[in-house]
Amino acid sequence: MSETKKRKVHTPEYKARVALEALRSGKTINQIGQEFDVHPVQVGQWKKAIQEQAKTLFEGKRGPKPVDAQSAPERLYSEIGRLKMELDWLKKKSGISLS
Repeated sequence: MSETKKRKVHTPEYKARVALEALRSGKTINQIGQEFDVHPVQVGQWKKAIQEQAKTLFEGKRGPKPVDAQSAPERLYSEIGRLKMELDWLKKKSGISLS
């Protein structure tokens, strides 16, 4: 009977630790793979993933939110409608008739 290997399931913390080690150490991918008992190709994939996702780490923390170009006209038209209703109400309450 042949014995089948079970696939290892690594936690996200473990993957991050291996990828960060690959980023900051002077070791080769092969050395890191042997140290953490992970295939070197997998270490390279995790390293690449952490490099690509690092730019999104600090997005959205501060500063103005990007305005959606399609929602801007709808938002402006709703603001105009609200202001027109307020103006009509003020005219009615003050008794001013401009027509």
